[in-house]
Amino acid sequence: MASVNKVILVGNCGRDPEIRYLPSGQAVANVSIATSSRRKDRNTGESIEDTQWHRVTFYDRLAEIAGEYIKKGQPVYVEGRLKYGKYTDQSGVEKNTVDIIATEMQLLGKREGMGSPDEGGGGGGYSRPAPAARAAAPQRQAPAAAPASKPASGFDDMDDDIPF
Repeated sequence: MASVNKVILVGNCGRDPEIRYLPSGQAVANVSIATSSRRKDRNTGESIEDTQWHRVTFYDRLAEIAGEYIKKGQPVYVEGRLKYGKYTDQSGVEKNTVDIIATEMQLLGKREGMGSPDEGGGGGGYSRPAPAARAAAPQRQAPAAAPASKPASGFDDMDDDIPF
């Protein structure tokens, strides 16, 4: 059976990314992203804001891009997967962690320092496999080719689509 582990965050960066390089040369960037929700208290009718902090980790080229363009306070869109872990703190207590391993990132808000797409700005959308895979501009499709002359195979009227 197939399974899905996918997270989508739209929030504000809590601090500038911390970039480091593993001995293999792989770039790793860590950042905290805050997401907020509002609700009304049933008893007082007062609006209550609930802020959650998320630890996000970027790898490879996406880490380098995050380190260059993400700044504290900037709104950002991140897609990734959850990764659970455990560690033992200094006093010997075992603690659980939840990290988001980012696979895609898009900067939101102002485009300061992004440059034009011709200069490598990429429109603000980045993903691990191809940095401009989810650019903000819609992709144009090539016009459909004119149909070739019909072959005389006897199956001219059959539809090519599979019925499931």
